[in-house]
Amino acid sequence: MCELLAMSANVPTDICFSFTGFLHRGGGTGPHRDGWGIAFYEAGGYRDFRDPHPSVRSPIARLICDYPIKSHIAISHIRQANVGEVRLANTHPFTREMWGRTWCYAHNGQLTGWETLPLGVYRPVGDTDSEHAFCWLLDQLRQRCPERPVGDDAWRDLWRLLHRLCERLRGLGVFNLLLADGDYLYTFCATKLAHITRRAPFGKAALSDAELTVNFAEHTTPNDIVSVVATEPLTRNESWVAMRPGELLVWRLGEIVARYDATMSD
Repeated sequence: MCELLAMSANVPTDICFSFTGFLHRGGGTGPHRDGWGIAFYEAGGYRDFRDPHPSVRSPIARLICDYPIKSHIAISHIRQANVGEVRLANTHPFTREMWGRTWCYAHNGQLTGWETLPLGVYRPVGDTDSEHAFCWLLDQLRQRCPERPVGDDAWRDLWRLLHRLCERLRGLGVFNLLLADGDYLYTFCATKLAHITRRAPFGKAALSDAELTVNFAEHTTPNDIVSVVATEPLTRNESWVAMRPGELLVWRLGEIVARYDATMSD
């Protein structure tokens, strides 16, 4: 299956360290050689890079490692194709507009019966179960919430709805999700996702998939908060927290602001 990587931070932060380890799994230390992509929300804007070739050999991936794009939210995906051809149109992350904002999405897993999910405003460009599920998901959110939520109660209603929709998709198979709207990062676990939050006092971290160690104390301030989410932990000397199946985490500025699963609402 594919692998996922995301970051949420309270200050503009580059993801070069984590991405360096992650890209090696795309045809190097891992079998995910069928394309990769990465998206950044920065300074009120959005940009992404996608490539249907293995990330470990991609000049564009090397550019990302050497070009420290600083953002509050980043989402990345390396693909091991199971539904849909290996081509750019099927390469994650996918994006659509809703409420005047760019929504970014990546999925790890495989669904059955996804063709029966009804579509409305949003339609797939490629032919993957992942993109079809994304279009259905946004359609459902837009139908039930035509305007951007205002106020804490409205946002929490939206997040509960998102959790129910993710649970429905989990009922169709494996559905590990990364989703973002520029303010919030959403991570949903069906089978496997882990996260780590780095804050003062910062220490050293060593990648599992590449010979690289960073002392974060040399690159941060005492007020920085940076959280990273990945399918598998990216470092060998830090303690990552495994998400539970059916758990949705809502992240903002590096912190978890809401949590939903089958047994709790907030």
